[in-house]
Amino acid sequence: MAFIMRKKEQQLRIRPMLESDIKRVIEVEKRAYEYPWTRGIFQDCIRAGYSCWVANKGNRVRGYGVLSVAAGESHILNVCVDPGHQGNGYGRALVLHLMEVAKNHQAEVIYLEVRPSNKIAYQLYLSIGFNEVGHRKDYYPSKNGREDGLIMAYNF
Repeated sequence: MAFIMRKKEQQLRIRPMLESDIKRVIEVEKRAYEYPWTRGIFQDCIRAGYSCWVANKGNRVRGYGVLSVAAGESHILNVCVDPGHQGNGYGRALVLHLMEVAKNHQAEVIYLEVRPSNKIAYQLYLSIGFNEVGHRKDYYPSKNGREDGLIMAYNF
């Protein structure tokens, strides 16, 4: 299954992540996050059978997403767009794609966590229809110690 987004002359293709993509995914991860996931985490996600996707424009990785689905629930574990390409709708396309994958696996709800300081992502999730349903104290590492995670959910 692949998803293609067309906007003017832009073309974004979302396809399953391969182990051979991890090097490029890690490069984006390091540009985007102060505390990036490791190669091992991505490898474990692929090997565990999580739904892992890359968003390519041409042959360049512009973003990626990782989703787990089990027992009627799904969880977006990571969504990231290369900082140099944010604002082009790639994050929205990735989230909508992950939601479609979850729905196709009969998930009834999809969860995610987001930093309260990540206002752009928080607003994106709200605009898609996610609701804030709780928080996880000290969930994320930060320069000043730890930052809470806001739990958001979307019911299908």
